[in-house]
Amino acid sequence: MVKRILVTATTFPRWKDDTEPKFVYDLSVLLAKKGHKITVLVPHYYKAKVNEIMGGLRVFRFRYFFPKLEKLCYDGGILPNMKKYTIAKILPPFLSIAGLLSTIYRVKKDKIEVIHAHWILPEGFTAYLVKKVFKVPYVVTVHAGDIFPLKNKIFRYLAKLTLKNADYCTANSNYTKSEICKIWNSKDIKIIPMGVDLKRFNPNKKRDELKKELEIKDRFILSVGRLAEKKGIKYLILALPIVLKKFPKLKLVIIGDGPEKEKLMNLVKEVKLEKNILFANKLINNKLPEYYATADLFVGPSIVTLSGDTEGLGVVFLEALASETPVIGSNVGGIPDIIKDGKTGLLVEQKNSEKLAETIIYALSNYEESKSLAKNGREYIKARYSWENVSNKFDEIF
Repeated sequence: MVKRILVTATTFPRWKDDTEPKFVYDLSVLLAKKGHKITVLVPHYYKAKVNEIMGGLRVFRFRYFFPKLEKLCYDGGILPNMKKYTIAKILPPFLSIAGLLSTIYRVKKDKIEVIHAHWILPEGFTAYLVKKVFKVPYVVTVHAGDIFPLKNKIFRYLAKLTLKNADYCTANSNYTKSEICKIWNSKDIKIIPMGVDLKRFNPNKKRDELKKELEIKDRFILSVGRLAEKKGIKYLILALPIVLKKFPKLKLVIIGDGPEKEKLMNLVKEVKLEKNILFANKLINNKLPEYYATADLFVGPSIVTLSGDTEGLGVVFLEALASETPVIGSNVGGIPDIIKDGKTGLLVEQKNSEKLAETIIYALSNYEESKSLAKNGREYIKARYSWENVSNKFDEIF
């Protein structure tokens, strides 16, 4: 049955070719293609349009402060921005109130039949409040970044209220589900990951000229993601000197930006690897597929931070395997849902540069085996993580 759905989120493309994660956009577009009437409501960002049609979706961006000072969302997310910008520390109440009022307005104006809230707080809790007053059901999707930081008793209580009263709750991985159950233990939580575009990320996007453009004469390792502590990039940098003893011409290409970037660049100088490590900054999204497909190996050395933050799923692993690129990842968070050790890729102990180096050397030395695992990985991804499969599961819920 076709529904009028309001999608709420704090991460969404701000304009064409934006580098913001686009999984909420991708899912919403596919649900719209299935006939649902989708309206998207997200926070405003300076210089982004207040409302527009994007990919056939009606997108509304609500203002919550002076436009130039709306720095709480995007570019890494709410918690990192609160650490980065002093002004961001006072913005959560403004965001929450503006979000609630905007949600009520859209629910009434567009005669919304169901709310799909991405993240527990603030979107999920807002949906809970709207349901209490207007009886509009809601689905809450937990992406992990919204569950790991919930140490505060008040926030945990609000999260429990949100989860307990949701008409449906989905988690993006087994690990995320286990974390949800620490707050609200329910058998009704359904695991539905975010997906990957198999047409966009595929081995045919390989482009040998890319190596020439990057001045890479031999093989290269790729790592993609926000340069935050939980990504564990420093352990990959520290592993490289060991790997270079076996493969002296090897290069490492790091794509991303974030709070750890300056520290990581200084670390590269300390270990004197400026000639072997290239920081490619943030690429526009349409360039990523050729990097994945051309790389000889993808490494995601994610960790569990002291605060408990880690990889809820790891969309970058989906993109790499969809490109049939051999993959190494840490055995943390939701990564083992994607990487089945010795079957679709290789898992390694977190925070262990020596073990990581050994695994990289093994993968490069036994490359036919590595490519075979990558082919298995693409088939595994195709069966479980294609956007078509993922959108069908959400369609059933609605």
